[in-house]
Amino acid sequence: MDRYRTIVFLCVIAFCVACTSGVANAQSAPPNEHPGRAVHILGFGDAPKNLKCTLVVEGSILKLKAKGHDQEVPLTSIEDVLTGSDSVRAIGGTLGTISMLGPYGSGRFLSLFRKKTSTLSIEYRDADGGYHGAVFSLDQGQSEPLKKQLVAAGVHTTVPIEETPATAKPASGGAK
Repeated sequence: MDRYRTIVFLCVIAFCVACTSGVANAQSAPPNEHPGRAVHILGFGDAPKNLKCTLVVEGSILKLKAKGHDQEVPLTSIEDVLTGSDSVRAIGGTLGTISMLGPYGSGRFLSLFRKKTSTLSIEYRDADGGYHGAVFSLDQGQSEPLKKQLVAAGVHTTVPIEETPATAKPASGGAK
């Protein structure tokens, strides 16, 4: 019985090492080349939850493009755009669920490895004046460029866009 436990323990350790190296490589990866690629969490028309889609600003319309679920919202009906950051399990789906069955709580330990994401939330009104909100999950750092694109097209936001240190203006007002 001790031999079995040792083998299982070593397998779990090997699995953890393999997963953490994958997480480290994912965090050091270059930014996504497709900035509009997103996952629809909820709220955008009748699009289903967890729909993988692309968000595109074309003219005066925000388009959600996905297989069989293309939808549009005029930019004039968007009342607010917000961004944020979040994290999700690095090992998800069926493998993440099965890993919870590991001995000595090793599966719960694996759920501690997280992958950073960014979120985009929009508040908008439909054609009848109904108030709606939609939440999207994007790769890390991809929600701010999309928000900047929406604001440049005329959408209002209650939270101003943060300037990055490279583009921030130096403070003036020292003694000359």
